[in-house]
Amino acid sequence: MRRRELPGGIPPPTKTELKRQARAVQDLADRLVDAPDGVVEGLGLPEKLADAIALARRIGGGGALVRQRQFVAKLMRGLDLEPVRAALDAATVDARLEAAKFKRAERWRDRLLDGGEEALAEFTAAFGADRAQLEALVRAAAGERRTGRPAGAGRRLFREVSERLAVPD
Repeated sequence: MRRRELPGGIPPPTKTELKRQARAVQDLADRLVDAPDGVVEGLGLPEKLADAIALARRIGGGGALVRQRQFVAKLMRGLDLEPVRAALDAATVDARLEAAKFKRAERWRDRLLDGGEEALAEFTAAFGADRAQLEALVRAAAGERRTGRPAGAGRRLFREVSERLAVPD
């Protein structure tokens, strides 16, 4: 029998298991401190915990930040952590999806600028874009790229590509 174990009772968690649980709470606290403001505000956390998170975000670094993050984890120990974990995971998934959409739009923009007529035909066929308008944007953006001028047309082309990719088929 382990220490403090009563006959017929549930054995207490091992020291290793307690450390594992504490590390999981600390990792969640670190993610919460690093999360966007909108995610943290939407959780409805207790005022003391919200204040501790806000303070941790203002601290520049070093030992004070480490102690403040540990304090945030300490305050979280009494909470139901599953909603916090779910909200942080959802925010991470949303951020990854947005990054993937952004990268896809960048790839199409670069393909349009480098690929010529084939890429233009493929894009207009796949996404139903106005070919004349898109061709003018590609020409202007390519001209800016060659001359090294500011990328106003390149941004307009990227915006157009992003909007077309966002429209469901």
